[in-house]
Amino acid sequence: MKSKKPQKENKSIWKPLKKKESPLDERPQEARGVRLISKRVTFGDDGEIRSIFSDDGVYGSAEDMQDKWGLSDKQATVKHKGRRRIVAFLVALGVFLLSIAGIFYILPRFLPDLFRGSNIQLFVQPVIKYEYNDESFRVVIKSSEAVMKDPWADSVRISEVLYNEPVRFVSDNKEGYCKIETLDGITGWVRTNSLTTDTSSVEPDLHKFKIVISDPSKNVMTHASNGTLITKVMMNTVLYADISREGVYQVSLPDGETGWIGSSGVIELKPRESLQVVSSRYFVSSLLTFVNARYLSNGMTVNGISINGAVCVCSQVNGIKMPRNMTEQSKQGQAVTLSHDAVTGEEIINDIIPGDLIFLRSPQSAPGSEAIYEEAVCTDTGTLLMISPASTTIRLRQFKAGDDITSRIITIRRVFATK
Repeated sequence: MKSKKPQKENKSIWKPLKKKESPLDERPQEARGVRLISKRVTFGDDGEIRSIFSDDGVYGSAEDMQDKWGLSDKQATVKHKGRRRIVAFLVALGVFLLSIAGIFYILPRFLPDLFRGSNIQLFVQPVIKYEYNDESFRVVIKSSEAVMKDPWADSVRISEVLYNEPVRFVSDNKEGYCKIETLDGITGWVRTNSLTTDTSSVEPDLHKFKIVISDPSKNVMTHASNGTLITKVMMNTVLYADISREGVYQVSLPDGETGWIGSSGVIELKPRESLQVVSSRYFVSSLLTFVNARYLSNGMTVNGISINGAVCVCSQVNGIKMPRNMTEQSKQGQAVTLSHDAVTGEEIINDIIPGDLIFLRSPQSAPGSEAIYEEAVCTDTGTLLMISPASTTIRLRQFKAGDDITSRIITIRRVFATK
């Protein structure tokens, strides 16, 4: 018979745990707190639990949560959990709204007063000097508006005013016209509905940029891209802008409106900055944009232009203030005296250079008459910008010594320097 091998001692640190023996609890299930399915929960008349397992109230009897655990009815009841979430959400929402109000409304209102007089740039209050707060001022809301000698449509046109131009109201009448005075002293009648009393669009200190139109015309649109047309503005119209983006400006318009205009064909300045005076070649370049435009007596836009109107707007966009009518323009700048050929005695027209203003008498006037009939501008040697013979357009015309034009010259004025 084989003998049994002695078992090796288990030297491993992992030894089988011995189950702890405990005496059996031989008490009945009810005494041990085990609920019997056959034993139903009983309730009193007031809805309170009276007993769970037994009728003696030893185990499972209803407890007073406030007395035993210090819990209120709200804390001890699960059904109030949703209500607590709503209250917490409303409190958080209130805190958020108060924070927003503080950042965007309360602080901006009170911080400037708190730091008034300090050198902190954020709280420096801009000084606003109103130029047009007098009740007599009006602003033109049409692209351009004819200024008439009398208050009716077929009266003589004496000038034009441009969009967003401030004027002074003089008097009204019952025919839909009112009498105005321009800032350079022209008095006449315009349609009443072409003006507004709102002057915010022309107050320099309310805006960041001044925009002067240097093209014959520009479109003002409702949006920066793919907008619809609000109005056309003409050369020498002055607008003020508050936003400058790449290629566009948001401009302030009369009656509190805004629009967008492209940055090409405009001159950007500071709100109170004046245009820099440039040389005569820039003046001539501006004039040439009106070649073959429709002629209109005392007109000042590409829709209808006169020589004196073109001279006015082209001078101003190139830095020199210029009156609107021929008589006043004939007194501007320096007089140019033509020299005479020693052999023929004819005037040397090469003394007339580009940019010179030439004032002519009528072909029917007697020699030596000083009454100005029309105006021309030299654009190149021997070339003038003037009214066509049919008085329908303004166009370029050649001239030379001894011809009809030369014999009609009253005076020549040089306003722009050549360099």
